[in-house]
Amino acid sequence: MIGKPAPDFTLPDHNGKLVELSDLRGAPVVLYFYPKDNTPGCTAQACGFRDAFPAFEQLDATILGVSTDSVESHAKFRQRFSLPFTLLSDSEHAVAELYGVWQEKSMFGRKYWGIVRSTFVIAPDGTVAAEMRNVRVRGHAERVQAALEELG
Repeated sequence: MIGKPAPDFTLPDHNGKLVELSDLRGAPVVLYFYPKDNTPGCTAQACGFRDAFPAFEQLDATILGVSTDSVESHAKFRQRFSLPFTLLSDSEHAVAELYGVWQEKSMFGRKYWGIVRSTFVIAPDGTVAAEMRNVRVRGHAERVQAALEELG
């Protein structure tokens, strides 16, 4: 996807307000997909972005977290961990499919479909500047920040 236009979408945020990706052109966007609110890895990832938020603000970047959780779940998750960025509800996993992160997974021998933890850095012109798939949570916010800094 690198160098190609980021697939556009419209999803409700944690307040139920619709957010359209193309409306954010002109500044970089960090679009990160995560499996589920209030789970250990997803909480650690969100808190990593929260703790590094001032650096992302300095880079004029918008952070959008996407999962299939409901608007209400996102509102509670955001409040519980004081997350200063937008969470989007992709309840039908349509956007996750657009970005190729809705995949068959396996846990304890059980197969199921879900979001594979992935992040896309979108340049101000709306093209994908970096993609990170099967993300490891530790140090992820720093890796995303470095990718943004490379945009110059």
